[in-house]
This record gives sequence, structure tokens and C-alpha cells, in this order.
Amino acid sequence: MGGESLGPGGLAGGAVPGRRPPDDAEAGFSTDHSWTMHCPGVVGKPCLVPAVPDPSLPDDSPGWAGALGPLLALPGVTDVLVNGPADVWVDRGEGLERADLGIRAGLATPRAVRDLAVRLASLAGRRLDDAAPCVDGRLPDGSRLHAVLPPVADGCAALSIRRLRAGALDPRELIATGMVSDSGMAELRALVRARASLLISGATGSGKTTLLTALLSLAAPTERIVVIEEAGEVAPDHPHVVRLVERRANVDGAGAVPLSALVREALRMRPDRVVLGECRGAELREVLLAFNTGHRGGLVTMHANSAADVPARLTALGALAGMGADAVALHAAAAFDAVIHLERGKDGVRRVVEVTRLVLDDGRLVVGTASVREPARERGPAATPGGGA
Repeated sequence: MGGESLGPGGLAGGAVPGRRPPDDAEAGFSTDHSWTMHCPGVVGKPCLVPAVPDPSLPDDSPGWAGALGPLLALPGVTDVLVNGPADVWVDRGEGLERADLGIRAGLATPRAVRDLAVRLASLAGRRLDDAAPCVDGRLPDGSRLHAVLPPVADGCAALSIRRLRAGALDPRELIATGMVSDSGMAELRALVRARASLLISGATGSGKTTLLTALLSLAAPTERIVVIEEAGEVAPDHPHVVRLVERRANVDGAGAVPLSALVREALRMRPDRVVLGECRGAELREVLLAFNTGHRGGLVTMHANSAADVPARLTALGALAGMGADAVALHAAAAFDAVIHLERGKDGVRRVVEVTRLVLDDGRLVVGTASVREPARERGPAATPGGGA
């Protein structure tokens, strides 16, 4: 294995993105009971991964996942992606690696991939067929499934599985993984204990849910946390958590319960903290109203390229709810005590790179240059913690 060469782009067997992946014979793989994984962009770093997990490890390969079960059982896997027959990728925290499952894994044809997608969607309680070719759902172990069928997906069904952590990371683990520095962790802990309302931003896969879960685990055990999500992902180590998950419309277009309605319902459940797993639409209005009417200590995550882009994102989402830019600015500046932005570096490490706050500048919503240790009433300047941690 150590002498095996990598093809263009570091792909096994000289594969080129966009072309049909080679089968075992073409790629030069052996036909024993293993698959070969290569780390694109890391020359000379082939990884031999057994098709069955190491016998010394717990055999927790989920049988319901079919051919993908052994991959999902590998330590550290966060994502499993299927682009087509024998075209499978995994992320174990160091970037995407290609796994050639070949015929052995039962994903040798477009039909096999489609059948797996439909079966997983069924396990998630979702419909996936020609009339409803896109699905997003939660698998039996809590992992998040997204699947698309042709013709929406060109040529073959495409699957994406986001593997959830078994439990929340504690502060020491956050520091050990490089997500935050010692001083940054002290700042975040102080914000949670002060019941500051926090907005966590970052790109897809930057660690927003991981940090959100860890911070909620720091809340006092006497507090009641109500979590509103599109798909159940947030699982803090806390004794009093209630989860509300949106329901989509049925085949007749009825029965939908959107996130905005769930935020309103949460306010009637005697919450100490209201948490929105991801804000991506008109539910922003309900969150801003809640956080400005006495419901402090809440947390929200949002996609954004940088902390400086958060005001624009808030304005755009507010527009979906019929709010003008001025209204969004006034409400957001009062609602959130701090913005925590994460990024995923080229080394695959997810880091807290900015802790800042939202302020009004001549009526416009902008980010400040200081972090906040206390909510709303005390906004004195302080050094930003954990920059580039």
C-alpha cells in the first residue's frame, strides 16, 4: 500500500472528478475483503480501512444503513457522501477521502444507489419517489439524511449523511480539538452563565451545532431548555431539554408545522432558554420578538461567511418575514449580546475565529470590535477571545 501511487488530484486509480469512477480491476485494487481510501491533496497518505470495523472496537455498524454501515461505524466520521455507483466519500475530520466500495458493498449500479436512498428515506419517515425527488430527514441513530433522485440529480441518486456526535463535547475537549483557546473558552462559559443571548454563525460544516450543543451543556441544570429544529441534531448533556421538530406538509399539502410556529409554541412552555437550531427563514421574526420580550439566554445558529456578513444575512432573512431593514437592525441589536463565528480551516480543524457584537451605526446594523461578557445592560469593551484559536 505504501508504494501505491495516487492519480491526478490524489484520487485513487487516477480518477478524475466528473468521470465514471473506475471499478476494482481498472483501479488496480485487490479483490480481498477491504476497501482502499485515499486522502486527496495529501500525497503519499493512502489509508487502508477494513470493510468490517476493527474487532477490537465495538461492533456498532448500523445494519439499517446497508452498504454504508461500516463507513458510518468508523471513528470520527462526520459525513458520508454518495455521488453514484462506487463513488463514495467520507469526512473523518481531515477533509474528504474517497472510498471505493465497488461491487462488494452493493452499490454497483444506479438502481442500487436509488434503492438505498429510498429505503433510508423510509426509515426517516419521509417520502422519496419521482413525485417527491428530494428529501431531508433524520435516521434512526439521529444522523441527518439528504437524498435527491434523478432527474434532479443528474444520472444517479445522490445521498448525503451527516453523522452526529454520540454526546456533547465538554470544555476540555473543545480546547483539545483546537476549536477554542483557554481564554476563549472562559469567555464563552461566562457568556452562558450570564444568560447572554448568542448568535452562532459559520459556513456549513464549521462546527456550529457542535459548539451550540457544548454551550447548552454548560447551562445550569435547573434551567428548562426548549430546542426548535428542522431535524433533531442538538443533544446537549443537560437534564432538562425539550425538543420541537418542524413537520412538513403531507402529499396533499396539509399538516405543515413550520419553525416560526414552533418558536411561538415554545414561548408557552415555560422555557428558561429558547434555542433555534438553525435560522434560515421567516422564523427570524419570531426569534427577535422573543429575545426582545424577556426571553434571555437563548441561542441561534445561522449560516454566514464571516461575522461581518451577519447583518446582511439578518436583513435578508428579515425580509422573508416582511420586516424592513430598519426594523431588523433595531431588533437584532437589542436581541443578541454576542456573535460567535466559526470557520473550518484548510487543516480540517473547526475554530472559533471571532467573538463580537451587533451595534447600530447611524441606523445601520454592523458588527463591533469588542466581545461581551455580560448581556444587554453591560456592554463595556473587552478583548476578543480565541481569535484564530
